[in-house]
Amino acid sequence: MSRLQLALNVSDLEEAVVFYSSLFGVAPAKVRPGYANFAVADPPLKLVLFEGGDPGTVNHLGVEVGSAQEVAEAASTLAGRGRAGDLEEATTCCFAVQDKVWVDGPDGARWEIYTVLADAEPEDGAGPGCCGVTGDAGSPATTCC
Repeated sequence: MSRLQLALNVSDLEEAVVFYSSLFGVAPAKVRPGYANFAVADPPLKLVLFEGGDPGTVNHLGVEVGSAQEVAEAASTLAGRGRAGDLEEATTCCFAVQDKVWVDGPDGARWEIYTVLADAEPEDGAGPGCCGVTGDAGSPATTCC
């Protein structure tokens, strides 16, 4: 299973959840303070919402894959194509434990290829700040993203 990921900054999480639930006809798969995500079957999409930042802008992009092996293969493939990325294994981020590799597009758009290994709760330090909004500029954090 692979699907594209689109992570958006929103000004009002509750309002955004209502809108995207209506747009895609599905309830969010996960809602936490300042964070929500949707697993949309058609089109195959992981929609992630972060409250804050510059509302209406893309936070980051990604491809969710089905296994850690697929993340490792993607990292190897990217490196072989001269696009070595930042590999993170068992990283707690966005309320989940994940393996991922990050690569920057030509205009600076951050792309992640990732898999979710396990769920994590806010007390595990898994809040949206890791991939969400940090600082005054509303830019993605660099510790996880």
